[in-house]
Amino acid sequence: MNINWVSSSKDAYWVEKNAVGEQKGIPDLILTEETLQPIEGFGGCFNELGYTALIHLSDKERAEVFYSLFHPEGDHKFSICRLPIGASDYALEWYSLNETDNDFAMEHFSIERDKKYLIPYIKEALKYNPDLKFFASPWSPPTWMKFPKAYNSGTLRWEKEILEAYALYFVKFVEAYLEEGITIHQIHVQNEVSADQKFPSCLWTGEQLKEFIADYLGPAFDAHGLDTEIWLGTINAKVEELFVRSDTHYYDFAHTVLSDPEAYKYIKGVGYQWAGKYALQQTVISYPELRYMQTENECGDGNNSWEYAKYVFHLYHHYFLNGVNSYIYWNMVLEPKGRSTWGWEQNSMVTVDPVTKEKVYNPEYYVMKHFSHFVGPGYSRIGIKGKWSGSAIAFENGEGEKVVVICNPFKNSRDLCLFTGSHTYVFNLDPESFNTIKISN
Repeated sequence: MNINWVSSSKDAYWVEKNAVGEQKGIPDLILTEETLQPIEGFGGCFNELGYTALIHLSDKERAEVFYSLFHPEGDHKFSICRLPIGASDYALEWYSLNETDNDFAMEHFSIERDKKYLIPYIKEALKYNPDLKFFASPWSPPTWMKFPKAYNSGTLRWEKEILEAYALYFVKFVEAYLEEGITIHQIHVQNEVSADQKFPSCLWTGEQLKEFIADYLGPAFDAHGLDTEIWLGTINAKVEELFVRSDTHYYDFAHTVLSDPEAYKYIKGVGYQWAGKYALQQTVISYPELRYMQTENECGDGNNSWEYAKYVFHLYHHYFLNGVNSYIYWNMVLEPKGRSTWGWEQNSMVTVDPVTKEKVYNPEYYVMKHFSHFVGPGYSRIGIKGKWSGSAIAFENGEGEKVVVICNPFKNSRDLCLFTGSHTYVFNLDPESFNTIKISN
């Protein structure tokens, strides 16, 4: 049996280590034979500010970043990534793909702006992984479709011709990107359905999503012969917003949509992010036949600290423990402090300094690597038990290879006694460290 163990701590990232050895003691983490959800992969989001950060690098340095993120033999081996439809909050400015008032036929729909920033970013990634899959969501509809007429906050105007035009807007997006050689595999109807923000956003209720998917978006995709999947996402409800009153019962946001047969027949999965994580378990239990995604890693404060990376590790743990099939980081690359044009500073896996032209791999780069370097499509989560279960997640590929990702949250080193199914090994985990242990025959 072969054991490969890699550890990262605050002072030393990605260090190859050796197990103490095999022993016959009582294990405190046991890998079981229980097979749980299949894994579809990992990724990040393509945003304009990420592309403008990357262009500061030399061709060689930029190629190294793309290789590390996307190549099947690179650090992260990303397999599914996100992109915005129109401006995200990490665009250079606010825009949509059709700002011509009352253009219900979408005659003025255009992705010309995307050809300057997003599409070159995406096409470069595809050079390293031609099998990369994409999902997309808008942060805001075109402003003339909203009340009030603005990118930030507001709601979609609930008028038949607006709803038909907005469904056509999604169709045009999928078709336009396909003409560029980019297949959109999933559409998530709205980024953060509960977010009333000063950056591009749009509020939706569960009832509105149900009607739009059932009566407009689903039929429009059918009429145009699109095989792009429709997902219910991205749901970010605050804890106090997870339940809405309906008669004498409480229904969570996703259940309002999924319990409707006409909407449900179009929906292939559910995307949760931020405080939506509190509703994930309930939805997975209620609809185990669907697929689930963590659609946006929480973004930090731009300091890219080891302390925040420890928090992010537990986000991965929470989402996989509760049933997601894939996990998506937010901004893969940013300039130092990760400041958006509207003033928020956020973390990234890679920082590029526009002055020194140097790149830095941040702690969350390694959190992601501890998962995605070893685990991807073809793997499934497997059951574990024992006193280290609260800090570990395990996977297997059906061919005798198992992977355990575990953190030591303590400020002193601790021994992990791991039973693999046939052997027991001891690993001395560094203080406050992330660890990946691969077991193969």
